[in-house]
Parts: sequence; structure tokens; C-alpha cells
Amino acid sequence: MRLAVPALLSVLLASPPALAAPAKHVLVVCSPGSPGTTAEAQPAMDAFAAAVSSRAGLPLAAVYEPSEEAGVSRLRGKDADAAMVSLPFFLKHERDLGLRPRLQAVQKGRPALERWALVLKKGRAASPASLPGFTVLSSAGFAPGFVRGPALGGWGPLPASVRVVQSGAVLSALRRAAAGEPVAVLLDGAQEAALASLPFAADLEVAARSAPLPAGVLAVVGARLPSRSAAAVESAVRGLPSDPAGQEALAGMQMTGFEPLDEKALAGARKAYAGAR
Repeated sequence: MRLAVPALLSVLLASPPALAAPAKHVLVVCSPGSPGTTAEAQPAMDAFAAAVSSRAGLPLAAVYEPSEEAGVSRLRGKDADAAMVSLPFFLKHERDLGLRPRLQAVQKGRPALERWALVLKKGRAASPASLPGFTVLSSAGFAPGFVRGPALGGWGPLPASVRVVQSGAVLSALRRAAAGEPVAVLLDGAQEAALASLPFAADLEVAARSAPLPAGVLAVVGARLPSRSAAAVESAVRGLPSDPAGQEALAGMQMTGFEPLDEKALAGARKAYAGAR
């Protein structure tokens, strides 16, 4: 999931003392490898939280955590009850964080389900067996199981000597691949769409693509968020495209909205991830 400030929802819930202000739910957004800092993302987070809060009838705040480590730490805290995360993050931490998926996020200008693409120098590899000693660079590199499983498992198993490395420096990685270095670059759908605009695009080719996958997942954390509140938040985010404030909030995060989970696609991703592990 690549958002203007990508993705994670964490909701604060406490039992307030008598006459105290209502507890505020905290929306934390995390998509490792996406651009932006917590401070840079805050205006977009505030707009999104205000729009959801207004529709849900719940007090809401939002923050953005740019790294896997920060996102995990936040979700392990007692004040986190829900999450909106990229699919690689979700699959890696679904069990240890107790994430329960509710909706899938749809990025602006992109289909509801995305394909990941492995890009190499043209003619360099016809199958995974051609890649011993290669390095696969990707924003999803923090989750090697995702790269080897849902992203590339359908192509075939990568050799054990292939290194999977997280990198947000997509352009320089593609230049290295085009120059003939033993480098492959795994791109998300939006990144692949921009590939043809590169001056050295003719030196590259897509060797493999994943099955269609959710870009991001909206989930609750265990049973921390009461079912009524979870339903209110879910209904609110689904209704954001129906009013100007909601549309503006989504645009600030480079999103068009949320849809019901594609259970078949998610089940396939889970199975592939488990197999890769």
C-alpha cells in the first residue's frame, strides 16, 4: 500500500473516570518503505481522523509511523486497538499482533487488487533458477516471506542464495539492474506503472508478477475495540467518498476509499506466505 503518507490504524480505548472527556481513538497509519515522516504526515492524518470521527460519532486522532519497528511498537502498546497496514506488514505481523482484517484499502488511480512485479535487466532471467547470488530490492523487503511467497511464489521458489533487502531507493535500484548488476527490483503496482517513463526502461523487463493482492488492510487488534465501535469506524471509512470532507481526507492519503475484503485473494496470500516461511 503506497499512500501519500502510507498506513496503520491504532485506536485508543480506556475507561474514563466520571465527568472526564471521552476516550479518544487513535488512528495510526504504517506502510514501511513509503515516503514521509510522522511530522510531515500529521496534517493528512488530522484530516482523515476528523472525517472518520465525524461520520462514526467517535472522538478520533491519527498518527503515521514510517517504519516497521515503530508500527509494531505502537501496536503492541495498550492504546492500540486497530490498524491499517500494507499487506506485507499484515502478513508478517498478523499473528504476533493479533490483527483481524475488516476492509481493504484502495489507492488513488489503482485497482482494488494490485500485482507486484519483479524487474530485471532484459534477458537476464527466464526463471528463478537464473538468480543465484542475486539481491532482490523492494519496499517490501522487510518481509522476506512476502517477497518469496505471495509476490513471487507463483513464479517458482527463489534460490536460497538470493538476498531480500528492503529499499525505498527504487530509481537507483532499477539503474543498477539496467546496468547488469545481479540485482532484481520488486515493484508494487504504482511503481510498475511508472516504469515506462524511465529513460532506461528499454533495458529492463518484468520477469514475473504476483496474483492480484490487496494493497492494504484495515484491521482491529484482538478484541480491544468493542464490536459496536469497530462497526462504527468501519462504516465511517466506507462512507468517506460520499462527502467532500471525506473525499479530501482520502485524497490527502492518495486513496479513493475502502472495500470489503477479497477473502479469496487474502486467503491465497496467507497460504503463500506460510509456505515461504
